[in-house]
Amino acid sequence: MSKRELKKYLTQLPKEALEAQIVALYDKFIPVKTYFDFVFNPKEDLLINDAKVKISLEYFPIKRKRPKLRRSVAQKFIKHFISLGVDDFLIADVMLYAIEIAQTYSSKRTINTELFFKSMFNSFEQAIRFMIEKGILSEFQSRVEAIKEETIRQDWLNQYEFIATTERFEY
Repeated sequence: MSKRELKKYLTQLPKEALEAQIVALYDKFIPVKTYFDFVFNPKEDLLINDAKVKISLEYFPIKRKRPKLRRSVAQKFIKHFISLGVDDFLIADVMLYAIEIAQTYSSKRTINTELFFKSMFNSFEQAIRFMIEKGILSEFQSRVEAIKEETIRQDWLNQYEFIATTERFEY
């Protein structure tokens, strides 16, 4: 069914039938429920704080001994927030936080896997692209610079890629 056909169908429905269909969608599909819960009660700060806690637990676990260091946890939150339409500043904040918490971890423990550094660089590039696209990069200039400087201070394997990325754009 095309979007045009859907619109035609919806305009022909009586109000009660349309309401019943929306309620059925709400009950049947979790993403629809999540969307409507967010639209009618957008507690963005709680969502962001919850995401930050779960991201930090990947590096500094409380219930288990070993950290998992999964970048995918942060990526899922970011993708979810984008689909919900969370404020761009808050999404950028989570993007940078995920890198900062990883840097905090790597400052305390030696990491020998090249994949970790590559993954963090991918997150950094994604955050930069997102902030440029949304026109908010200048608002996060100090944090971006701090991330770059921390890669230099910790002597990350790919620190020159971080430097090159920050030099490519102007605040």
